[in-house]
Amino acid sequence: MSEDKSLLLERDDIGCLLRRYAFPAIIAMIASSLYNIIDSIFIGQKLGALAISGLALTFPLMNLSAAFGTLVGVGGATLISISLGRKDHTYARNVLGNVVILSVIIGTLFTLFTLPFLDEILYFFGGSDQTIKYASDFMFIILCGNIFTHLFFGLNAIVRSSGNPKLAMMVTLFSVIINIILALLFIFVFEWGIAGAASATVISQFISLIWLIVIFMKRNKVVYFSREIFHFNKKIIFDIFSIGLAPFLLNAAACFVVILINSSLQKYGGDLAIGAYGIINRVAFIFVMIIMGITQGMQPIVGYNYGAKLYSRVLQTYYKAVKWGVLVMLIAFAAVELFPKSISMAFTTDKELVDIAIKGFRIVFIFFPIIGFQIVSSNLFQSIGKAKKSIFLSLTRQVILLIPLIIILPSFMGIKGVWWAMPISDFVATVITTFMVISQVNQLKALAN
Repeated sequence: MSEDKSLLLERDDIGCLLRRYAFPAIIAMIASSLYNIIDSIFIGQKLGALAISGLALTFPLMNLSAAFGTLVGVGGATLISISLGRKDHTYARNVLGNVVILSVIIGTLFTLFTLPFLDEILYFFGGSDQTIKYASDFMFIILCGNIFTHLFFGLNAIVRSSGNPKLAMMVTLFSVIINIILALLFIFVFEWGIAGAASATVISQFISLIWLIVIFMKRNKVVYFSREIFHFNKKIIFDIFSIGLAPFLLNAAACFVVILINSSLQKYGGDLAIGAYGIINRVAFIFVMIIMGITQGMQPIVGYNYGAKLYSRVLQTYYKAVKWGVLVMLIAFAAVELFPKSISMAFTTDKELVDIAIKGFRIVFIFFPIIGFQIVSSNLFQSIGKAKKSIFLSLTRQVILLIPLIIILPSFMGIKGVWWAMPISDFVATVITTFMVISQVNQLKALAN
């Protein structure tokens, strides 16, 4: 980000700024979610219902990998935004160097600790003899390319937070286009099956990572690569981890939750119930990623203005982001409640699997309109560096409420109990978030006066 660009964050109209930052982020997040959607659709249509169930088994491990990626990427991106707001450009560049170092180390260690025990892990996640081969073939390749994935998402988050949201969007779109082309080629022409989908994902991210490295090699920006930034800085690492801990715990919790959900679905509905959840989760993921795009657009504006002590602008940004988030989830609710069969059949033509997915869709999405508010509000605390509150709100929805409900409700309601656990936890978490965010907003109002 150049100095002139950074000053725009404290001068330009908030609505214009949020559109400028959020829309590219939204497009990038939708494009990013297409990795999973494309894999599911191509695999389901080519290989059948059990392949979708096998792919669903990889969700926990993918979420856990993403958790470590967001720990570094989101923490580093937020820290850079706040640093630029304080005009501390040297600190921002050192954050970039530590993000690269941590991404390489964590990405490598994750692969080394999981790859030797891959089949055992997938069986623990709810796999069966019918689905384990699909899951193992897919995850083996994804894990081999894990270091590229961590660097790709970490560096792209920094491009966005340092004042180049459109460039970050272009890199993501480029990666998705390459992924689609390669997936079509590997699955339908070379007939590599589920391994072809994984190979397409890894290769597309590696090619896009090269582009990101070239971007940061240019010294005509405030944040760029230089030899002196690649050294461990204890304070920076602590700050990255403390800010990134909230999204890390959210993704790590999601890993554990999916394991519980898969286990319950296996017990009460079998392999196809896991496949149905895979479809539901993919669709929900699209809309959640749109909300995350809104929060990613909000984050640099809020972080910069909070660092610059322009608290009224922080509040204006938050209010607009909430309105957008609620609108997106209203659309999600309407789409799923009106067209669950059409959405399900995009992934599979298996009638039994479609019927299970329809029932799950109608329950899981019932309180979706309020989730936009909950996610945006949780990210407000993260964007202003209040990690503990953000962590608590993240854990409330994904751990404190959801896990007990998943354990208790199915014993009384069977498979319906698994579905109902999700919207009930969404509702209660939103109520708790409301009380906390009202208090925070009042504090910001007092500071603004």
